[in-house]
Formats: sequence, C-alpha cells, structure tokens
Amino acid sequence: MVDWEDLRFFSAFAHHGSITATAKALRVDHTTVSRRITSLETSLSVKLVDRRPRSYVLTDMGRDVANFAEEMSRSAFALSRCAGSGQNGIEGDIVVSAPPSLLYSFIAPQISALQSQHPDVRLRLVGTMEAMSLSKGEADIAISLKRPSEATLVARRLGQLSYFLYADPAYPTRNGPPLYISYDDTMRESDHYRWLDDRLSADEVFMCSNDLRIQAAAAAGGCGVALLPAYLAAEHGLVRFDPLDPGVRIDVWLVIHEDVRDTPRIRVAMDFISESLKPLWRS
Repeated sequence: MVDWEDLRFFSAFAHHGSITATAKALRVDHTTVSRRITSLETSLSVKLVDRRPRSYVLTDMGRDVANFAEEMSRSAFALSRCAGSGQNGIEGDIVVSAPPSLLYSFIAPQISALQSQHPDVRLRLVGTMEAMSLSKGEADIAISLKRPSEATLVARRLGQLSYFLYADPAYPTRNGPPLYISYDDTMRESDHYRWLDDRLSADEVFMCSNDLRIQAAAAAGGCGVALLPAYLAAEHGLVRFDPLDPGVRIDVWLVIHEDVRDTPRIRVAMDFISESLKPLWRS
C-alpha cells in the first residue's frame, strides 16, 4: 500500500528539483524528504531516483511516477476547491502569496480592519517573489508582478508600479563611479531584473538581494544605487539618482484559481487586498 504522504513529498521533489528546495517548500528538514522518497521506493519496489554525491536525479520510472503523482495532486486540490466553493459562510483559512514589501507596507497594516469585519477568517501571508502554485493549493490568492499564462487562473490587473533608480541623498557626492544593488538570480525572469541586467556590467554591482526591503535599507545606508518602487524609496528617505531616467513600469495582478472565484471568503479577501493597495495607484 502506497502512503499518500510519501507520494506528496515525491511530487514536491519532482516539482522543486532538489532535496533542499523541497524541504524548504514543505517546511521540513531534508532528511524527512529523503526518508519519504526511500519509503515510496520501498512501497513500489522500484528505483525512483539516482543518488549522486551532490544531488538526486529522477530515473525514467521516477518521472513516470512523478507525472502520476502530479495528476493525483491536481485532482485532490480540485476536489478541495470544489468543496470550498460550496461554503456560504465567510470563514476559514486563506493563503495569500505576494512580494514581501507589498505585504509589509500595505497588507499587514490593514489586517485589523478585515479581522473586525470577519473574525472567522484566518490569513496566512507568504512573502515571496517566486510563483506559488494556485492549482496545487500552495496559495489561494496571489499578488503577482507577472500575468499568469495558465488557462485555469483568473487574473485582474490592479495597477502599475513605477520603478526608478534611487540612492541616499548624499550618495551622488561620493568619489568614484556609482555602485549598484541588484536582484539575485531567483528573479532572473522578472522585468526589473532584465532592465538592470541590460544596463549594468558585473563590475558595477556591489551586492544582490531578492528582497526589496533589504535593497532599500542598503541604499539608505549609502551602499549604492537600487532600482526600487517609489513607495519603498519614500519609506527609506531615498531620492532619484537620475531624475531623467525613465525607469520601468510593472503591472500588478491579483490572481485566483477559476474554481474559487465565487467562494465568499476568497471574494472578501480579494476586496480587502484591492482596497489595501489603492494608495499605491494614487501615489
């Protein structure tokens, strides 16, 4: 008999590609992931991964089992969404995935208003620049800087963020050419990463981070020039490094799975998020 938890862990491993990434995503230690994979191999009496010195690599049978596990996972979450959409009360857990700085500056400060109106709703806010799967139930709602292409997802454009180059007011007076704060490779597919990458050489980049709040704090400390949204620069007292630079504008999307669009608690949370982010579009 196959343990569903073993299959769930193996499906996550196939999706994330490494033991470390899987452990991080599932919030367990790496030995738990390894043990679950071994347990599944024992149950099926097949070898699912090649254990190499620095990595686990799927075998042909492992890929077949991963595809099967993926279908089972999708079916399970589809059933869960279907059941959830039939609930009339505004209650239950809601997982919201969004860039950390948006959660910090706009969503978290307003949660008490949602709490007072709907005390039976429980929010879990996940700050991440990486896409979480709505189809797999990793999140219920996503605030994304990229429009999703998956056919089963429903996206609503909320507005547009303006990114410019910012620095501490005293930074332009320093000696020598400017140094820059960039994004790390986890954000390689983002528009702002590409915008900077097209303009800078490796020698001009002093530090990298995937967290805009860290970049803004470093820039405020005089570390260098950062490409930031205007609201975050204002919070840290930064000024435009080059007022003539056109910067880059990025659309912000509110995304849900089509199966939950009429679920009361999801609609309430979407309205709350839209209202909380309105100051962004007025600035």
